[in-house]
Amino acid sequence: MAKIIDGKAIAKEIHGEIANEVRSLSEKYGKVPGLAVVIVGMRKDSQSYVRMKRKACAEVGIKSLDLDLPEDVSEAEVIATVHELNANPDVHGSSPSLYSPLDLASLAKHINEENVLSEISIEKDVDGFHPLNIGKLAMKGREPLFMPCTPKGCLELLSRSGISTKGKRAVVVGRSNIVGLPVALLLQKADATVTIVHSRTPDPEKIICEADIVIAAAGQAMMIKGDWLKPGAVVIDVGTNSVDDPSRKTGYRLVGDVDFEEASKVAGWLTPVPGGVGPMTVAMLLKNTLDGAKRKIIQ
Repeated sequence: MAKIIDGKAIAKEIHGEIANEVRSLSEKYGKVPGLAVVIVGMRKDSQSYVRMKRKACAEVGIKSLDLDLPEDVSEAEVIATVHELNANPDVHGSSPSLYSPLDLASLAKHINEENVLSEISIEKDVDGFHPLNIGKLAMKGREPLFMPCTPKGCLELLSRSGISTKGKRAVVVGRSNIVGLPVALLLQKADATVTIVHSRTPDPEKIICEADIVIAAAGQAMMIKGDWLKPGAVVIDVGTNSVDDPSRKTGYRLVGDVDFEEASKVAGWLTPVPGGVGPMTVAMLLKNTLDGAKRKIIQ
């Protein structure tokens, strides 16, 4: 049976470390980090995510600043909001002075994501999606100011579980800009030999079954079966998919991209869904926020 990698427990440990550093900043410099979250429209999933971020910020002492823009806001207005945040490194609350990196929780469909992301100051790009941060991530010998939160969380799960990536064969399932591509780059930086499997890859199971480490980020419920896995493989399941379940009050349950029941009989290590990668995404956002604040405050 696979050993379960408890993302909740590891994220809680990281929260404690962040809280100690935030407390130290406050005592030594009279300043604490702050996270400005820009959200466009009233999508329930985004609102839920923002509430989760706000709660996590409160737990570690980071100030959460939410900017809610209407669904019909123009792209120019969103960019103007970004410019205002770029120009104001200290956002004053009641006390003390706050440093506020920027996180774009949700953009409406009529707004060009690339145009907005390009306008965020690289020093506040806590999501790690600025072209310069991604570019540095892709280059040998260069380090981005921030790494994307979910991919960074995947590597942190491996590291804190004592799992080495050096010389290992890693397969990333999915090639999205948010997870697949950046996590492949991070694994490569960590000296893994990396293959990306995607929707146009023939016979993906033949490639996946050779992997020592599998990062599943395809967005397909229970796509990866137990017999696709190498015995003892490390499986990090990024997927969050809802499937019908009449036995639940909600009428559905959340599952990953990996068939957990089957994989648990073959894999050596496995993350659950929920409770695996999800909590780490928020923990890494807080860590990025702290790191950005430290660069500003301690100079």
